[in-house]
Amino acid sequence: MNIDQASPDVLPPSPPPPQAGPTADEKQWAMLAHLSALVGGLLTGWAGGWGVFVGPLAVWLLKKDTMPFVDDQGKEALNFNITVALVCVGLLLFSVITIGIGLIVAIPAWLVLCIAWLVATVVGALKASEGMAYRYPLTLRLVK
Repeated sequence: MNIDQASPDVLPPSPPPPQAGPTADEKQWAMLAHLSALVGGLLTGWAGGWGVFVGPLAVWLLKKDTMPFVDDQGKEALNFNITVALVCVGLLLFSVITIGIGLIVAIPAWLVLCIAWLVATVVGALKASEGMAYRYPLTLRLVK
């Protein structure tokens, strides 16, 4: 029998279903990983802002084994906040070493860094809520 003459009842095998993206639950947890840094920063800003690590770290540790998208985005949020903290500490050390003269550079740099941190964190949360993996710019990938 010729292939062109095949019976209409015989259909070629259907392709496998497309790989599904993150579930709604994964999107929500990934968004929380990003936004928890903002909450942590607001709650601990008076104490140096160390809380920016707690939220992303907690979300990542809770969900890394069960939700691959949250594993990825939690690490990304944690790495970004570690990078920003290292830059802040570096600017502080620069100011101390220069006996305060470095504050002429450090204060404007802190302001720019603070605004960039806020914008990047919100963008990361929005992208995660859409199910898109977000990569922060200029981030050290310390947590793998």
